Amino acid sequence: MNDDDRALCAATAGLLRAGSALALWGLGLSLTSGLVLALTGRSLPSATWAAFGVVALIGLPERYLAMRVRLDAALFDGLARSTIASGPAMDRALATLGLRRRADGTRPLADRVLGARQLMQRHGIAVIAQTVIFAMALAMQDSR
Repeated sequence: MNDDDRALCAATAGLLRAGSALALWGLGLSLTSGLVLALTGRSLPSATWAAFGVVALIGLPERYLAMRVRLDAALFDGLARSTIASGPAMDRALATLGLRRRADGTRPLADRVLGARQLMQRHGIAVIAQTVIFAMALAMQDSR
């Protein structure tokens, strides 16, 4: 791996780590919604109850996406620091762990970076959906 590839890996790892604020926000929304449902669920209007429930349910895939973004950040960091020798070596390790299918061909670094960015975007969409629905739940809370 050359210097440009290592720099791209380091930049990608940094970008993915920057998304950790989104992960905390999503977790906070999920926990708050669950707490609201647990403590006041019976007294909430049904539309508000459903909205808080949807926020909590979106939290399940959001947590998975957050974990995947964090894993990718660590993997790109390993590539940048050369603790992971190459993309194919990383693929073999992930296949051994059962996290990736064994592939015969090598995947270009640009494709790996694009996949990581798309994963981060999906995570962002999940958190935005949680935020919008949480705001709607708060707005509907007093409408009976």
